[in-house]
Amino acid sequence: MTRRGLLAGGLAGGVAGALAACSPEPRPAAAPTGPNAGLNAGPNARPNAGPGAAAGVGRSVVTFHGEHQAGIATPPQAFAAFLGLDLRRDVGREAIVRLLRLLTDDARRLTAGRGALADVEPELAASPARLTVTFGFGPGLFAAAGVEEMRPEQVAPLPAYEIDRLEERWSGGDLLVQVCADDGVTLAHALRMIVKDARSFAEVRWTQRGFRHAPGVLAAGATQRNLMGQLDGTVNPEPGTADFDRAVWIRGEPAWLRGGTTLVLRRIRMELDTWDAADRTAREFSVGRRLADGAPLTGRSERDQPDFDRLNGAGLPVIAEYAHIRRAHVPDPGLRMFRRVYNYDEGTGGKSDSGLIFASYQADIPRQYLPVQRRLAEGDLLNEWTTPIGSAVFAIPPGCAEGGWIGETLLGG
Repeated sequence: MTRRGLLAGGLAGGVAGALAACSPEPRPAAAPTGPNAGLNAGPNARPNAGPGAAAGVGRSVVTFHGEHQAGIATPPQAFAAFLGLDLRRDVGREAIVRLLRLLTDDARRLTAGRGALADVEPELAASPARLTVTFGFGPGLFAAAGVEEMRPEQVAPLPAYEIDRLEERWSGGDLLVQVCADDGVTLAHALRMIVKDARSFAEVRWTQRGFRHAPGVLAAGATQRNLMGQLDGTVNPEPGTADFDRAVWIRGEPAWLRGGTTLVLRRIRMELDTWDAADRTAREFSVGRRLADGAPLTGRSERDQPDFDRLNGAGLPVIAEYAHIRRAHVPDPGLRMFRRVYNYDEGTGGKSDSGLIFASYQADIPRQYLPVQRRLAEGDLLNEWTTPIGSAVFAIPPGCAEGGWIGETLLGG
């Protein structure tokens, strides 16, 4: 069966059977090794790491199926691609169901180390390297599917902020596909398969690629640095804790979104040339933390709680009123947003074009994200060196069981 044959009209009712019939039997996997072996090993892994490969990096599998979609609580991988798609005008509910079934099948195969259906380069999928594929629904998908009444009110464009300089090429989108992996080749192949299968239903609106430290560069659990040299993510909720569950997963209404979350995706340009011109004291004063170790200016180590009441010899706050950590501070861990950020660096011809792909997951955007963003927009010393140039909001539906598909809770009735 060819891809085009599968995508032809009239297959809404039988596509699930077609996918099952064409699926090759999964090959048994060798036992994964490395620090993530017990957590990430999946039943359909097909490792292809040679004797010179770093132990466990290429072999590690993150299971696709489950209550929640992978790629959120999953420890961040080294590489990410965020794909924003716009549905074609003639695409309605039936076609959206076909698209989501097909992309779900692609994701379950690729994350297990197997080629997608009719994949002509399956060898490129053989080392999954903790590949995850995560789907999100923008406002336009609900309208196209005729289920506008099912769209959560919070899944809408953010309010306009004075600091924003948003560009259309980095904003909006009907459907999000977030692809993350510890290997750039694995990620590029998975992204290509997703785009090819979506092409009959949607057009690419934007692709945002980001990176973090490679596996093994930092100690397990260490906080990464962004391209301004700051430790980024010190006060994140810890996956697997009650605070994380309260902050991230939706437990109430709407019922179809239970076990899911929301994503605010912001592209933030960094003015690195002028940042480099500021002395270290000015940079640390703006952030409220020491750059060397991430400790608050009132503490000794990264995890110390900042003392916002401490004054210096002149009677002024040690951590300035408009320092970033003061403006972003949320006392209740269960109301913090969960940040899963990636750097980008796309400068050419000696001109800097660097920044942060800021991916924020939270159960309640109005209660968790908007108050912080409002304070930052009103007065954050870092605004001198950062500019939001892209913005999008998505509902992240729950995961699915084997044989199911992402979005079934919304469109499967």
